[in-house]
Amino acid sequence: MWNEGDRRGLCLVVAAPSGAGKSTITRALLEDPGLALSVSVTTRAPRPGEQDGVHYFFRDQAAFDRMAANGDLLEWAHVFGRSYGTPRAPVEQALAAGRDVVFDIDWQGHRQLRSALPGDVVSIFILPPSRDHLAARLRGRGDPAAEVERRMRAADDEMSHWREFDYAVVNADLARATADVRAVLQAARLATSRRKQKPS
Repeated sequence: MWNEGDRRGLCLVVAAPSGAGKSTITRALLEDPGLALSVSVTTRAPRPGEQDGVHYFFRDQAAFDRMAANGDLLEWAHVFGRSYGTPRAPVEQALAAGRDVVFDIDWQGHRQLRSALPGDVVSIFILPPSRDHLAARLRGRGDPAAEVERRMRAADDEMSHWREFDYAVVNADLARATADVRAVLQAARLATSRRKQKPS
């Protein structure tokens, strides 16, 4: 007989430029009890209220470098003088148990993750309706003009990689975009390649 335990979990990567609505969509996805957010390891100090193993795994640079050298990270990057990465063990444990994990990483992290787990990654890129629309969203946050310009340069670089992803969702309407991402997740869960065995 078929049962849910026969399915291998998947890695759902959701990437987008800043201001495209990725965080809001990801929060909505996490209402699904079968989906967990990947907890990253970082070398930055905890902020007030942050807990080790819940928000991040907090490690010093030497420990982080050892994890990277030993193959204990699926992907990693150095950002503004700090290091961030995805621990391998909890993700592989989740996949083997049939649980799905969502990743909030950029195109570079997506490349590394797909290389590390080539059969387990389903990726979605969230696009804004237009560049002008994205700039208006960023200005609407109240950021200084120089910060908006910096974020737009970063967004242009990020959006230049959208074709590397399996799916592209345009976030012109948040409810529709969220539904589209949920549809991709559900279809990926039903893929025959995720089944571990034949029915008996």
